[in-house]
Amino acid sequence: MAKRENLRNLAIVAHVDHGKTTLVDALFRQGGIFRENQHVEDRVMDSNDQERERGITILAKATSVQFGDMRLQLVDTPGHSDFGGEVERTLRMVDGVLLLVDAAEGPLPQTRFVLRKAFELKLPALVAINKIDRDDARPKEVLNEVYELFLELGSEDIDFPVVYTNARVGTATRDLSKPGVDLRPLVEAIAERLPAPEDLSHEPFCMQVNQLSYDPYVGRLVIGRVLSGSIRTSEMTLVQGEDTKPKRYRVTGLFTFHGIKRVPLEEARSGDLVAVSGIEEVNIGDTLCDPTHPQTLEAIRVEEPTVAMTFQVNNGPLAGRSGGEFVTSRQLRERLMREAYANVSIRVEEGDTPEQFRVLARGELQLAVLIENMRREKFEFCVRNPQVVVRQGEGGKEEPIERLVIDVPTEHLGAVTQLLGTRKAQLSQQKQEGARVRVEYLIPTRGLFGLRSQMLTQTRGTAIMTSVFERWAPWAGPIARRSNGAMVADRSDESTAYALFKLQPRGQLFIPPGVPIYEGMIVGEHSRPNDLNVNVGREKKLTNIRAAGKDEAIILTPPPRMSLEDYLEWIRDDEMVEVTPKEIRLRKVILESNRRPVLAESA
Repeated sequence: MAKRENLRNLAIVAHVDHGKTTLVDALFRQGGIFRENQHVEDRVMDSNDQERERGITILAKATSVQFGDMRLQLVDTPGHSDFGGEVERTLRMVDGVLLLVDAAEGPLPQTRFVLRKAFELKLPALVAINKIDRDDARPKEVLNEVYELFLELGSEDIDFPVVYTNARVGTATRDLSKPGVDLRPLVEAIAERLPAPEDLSHEPFCMQVNQLSYDPYVGRLVIGRVLSGSIRTSEMTLVQGEDTKPKRYRVTGLFTFHGIKRVPLEEARSGDLVAVSGIEEVNIGDTLCDPTHPQTLEAIRVEEPTVAMTFQVNNGPLAGRSGGEFVTSRQLRERLMREAYANVSIRVEEGDTPEQFRVLARGELQLAVLIENMRREKFEFCVRNPQVVVRQGEGGKEEPIERLVIDVPTEHLGAVTQLLGTRKAQLSQQKQEGARVRVEYLIPTRGLFGLRSQMLTQTRGTAIMTSVFERWAPWAGPIARRSNGAMVADRSDESTAYALFKLQPRGQLFIPPGVPIYEGMIVGEHSRPNDLNVNVGREKKLTNIRAAGKDEAIILTPPPRMSLEDYLEWIRDDEMVEVTPKEIRLRKVILESNRRPVLAESA
């Protein structure tokens, strides 16, 4: 069978912050993508605003780079387990994976998740141990941990090439005693380890839809790998899927990926990663094929969602006054359905009322990214607190269990153990690494809600926390969440410094003076377990009688700067986050204070 020897298709997979996108930058520079004098920002593949702000990859992206005669078609995959659906899709487009591991941190949970998926698809892997310039680098120990991980996951092939890289300066070497000069040893290892795609250009055209994108000039883009045959611009193609009726479309545009650009093509053949325009009604997993040789490939399956959240129309008194342009249930439903259409790891279900929608995803971060994207698109809505997805198993109700890895200084290990003890976590492994210790727990997904902020507080910001879905297990019983109540405004007004100053001893305030408030809006966290209705608009009474004592100096503690994720972690079942383009507020589901206790008792 003929092969395209000068082509390699691979996915670069790694845990968060192990240098994956930085390595792609270095490949671009040495592959001649940029001019020598061209100014280029770091992490050019992280083109999404939130990717650059958060410092993580959220969307899988295809690209290519030329090294001499060898053309590498790369897929940059997300490193966070919440975006595992992106990884599962893109692994079907490649012939192997490059596993990137931090030389100090070693393999972490997402590494395990991605490798397991790659081995299920029988994909070969090679390993790059990155950041060998770190002061705490331990490449030999990390390599042993990688071998252990391969054996643990049941890999039959552990004779993989190992390359030691410093992605920041763009060097690679096969021997630690010989410093690298450039990334050519890595490219040679890729060509040696990963198979060249078979040349099936003589067979009928076939391609599976792995991604959907949109271009304002050419419309919807269908992204995938040409599995067999070839396709040209202006040709007819047939779209078939499990849930769609066969339809014929004319290909109006054909594009390949080079660096961070899409380059027009006249023809693409088997092995190429391409974007096709002119096909409007199509779903991820559908098959594009030759109309004279129809065929349907197996649909893309991803793991079940583990977290659900209710989205609903904002029905508060300040609705529509904070820059929101899309505020109706119809607009909210269309946007959520559009997201589910393009992302197979997200599902949308109808809620209890016509104004509510239940969104299921892989984790809190994935939902937070969706909420932030909608907020920037001028949507205004409310979201309830995250709930774990449960299912009925053979032994009764089951819930998702996650493998939680915490890297923490030894002196804080007791605080970590105490914090996780109340969340039904079970210790599975503990390893000392110098002045730090790495502990692995199996914990219900419910136990992770609100854990990150408490963990950082208890360990003074020194803990590194990562988790990945492990399995379904029997329901573990109730898990306590926030122990303190909320301070809730009892009337519509504007917050005053005088009222906030008087309320400071009662708990922590979330708002500054001069903020519009309404009845049912949460303005702070009470120092006791119960909720407290407060008047934050009270003003000091002025009289014409001189007081014997001096006025108190009003000194307010600045409110904490809370992110969207912090708000989502903080709320209880009877509370919501009000999301608007300009403001994020906390509120009770039932705004009227005289109705809240009655409804709570009846529930």
